[in-house]
Amino acid sequence: MFRKLDQETGGSLTVYVDGRPVAATADESVAAVLLRQAPLWSRTTPVSGARRAPYCMMGVCFDCLAVIDGVSSVQTCLAPVRDGMRIERQQGRPDVMP
Repeated sequence: MFRKLDQETGGSLTVYVDGRPVAATADESVAAVLLRQAPLWSRTTPVSGARRAPYCMMGVCFDCLAVIDGVSSVQTCLAPVRDGMRIERQQGRPDVMP
């Protein structure tokens, strides 16, 4: 599992991962928070059902997609945490509005 090596530099806040409160700091990405969750937080792909988790951490691979505050297909590695943010696993294909 992952853990922060340096001291916290941002303020402490709470985000909700699949409905569960999780501590975070204002200076980190959603993906960094997800990688610290045990068991490893992951989603499944719409094609094969394979498990995926944050990988490249720079917005290239799209393995870190999640539903954040009701918006699907958000790249968690590029999204900074906010107090009260709701993060849910994105299972399969996202809903697309016309």
